[in-house]
Amino acid sequence: MSIIDQFAKIEATAVSDAMQGMNNLDSAIKPLKSEYKVVGRAFTVKMPAGDNLVFLKALREAKAGDVVVIDAKGDTYRAFAGDFMVEMAQTLGIKALVGDGVVRDVEDIKALNFPVFCRGTTLAASGKEGMGEINVPISCGGVTVHPGDLIVADADGVVVVPQTIEQEVLKKALEKIESDDQRSKKVLASREEIINYLDSMVQGK
Repeated sequence: MSIIDQFAKIEATAVSDAMQGMNNLDSAIKPLKSEYKVVGRAFTVKMPAGDNLVFLKALREAKAGDVVVIDAKGDTYRAFAGDFMVEMAQTLGIKALVGDGVVRDVEDIKALNFPVFCRGTTLAASGKEGMGEINVPISCGGVTVHPGDLIVADADGVVVVPQTIEQEVLKKALEKIESDDQRSKKVLASREEIINYLDSMVQGK
């Protein structure tokens, strides 16, 4: 099983815990639909606020299965994409869009059932002056993202797993899940166990 398939079985919260919450995108970046769950390699885009021509270049260069991650500078006035661009991404086999910015044509985008994670929606389109870069390190939602890093995203938000430590993070995330399962079985077994657990936490034991 590929590492992407293994991460796909893990909630983003567990992946975040494995990195002590240090690689989470700004919590304002959320899926347009809560059921979206995405794991894939980052194809990065650095665009000026309000100018998305470089995003079209990214669509042309990204591979099927990539997650296109857009540093749109947190701009919430002009959209980094609308329904037409999102549908092109879907048709090209891109797995998802994650953007530090906003989109427009939101109902039509939702109807595509294509995962988009962003800060929200707007009315205004971007211009197309042509500045920007692709496949370079970017800052998205306050987190550094390198091309090829793993993106794990679901209803709780988006977390970035640096490619250099992904095996270690996977191991820690699985250990965290096992530990949480064991804790739940023990603590939730009875009222007495719950009280004992709460006492131990309050008293710092």
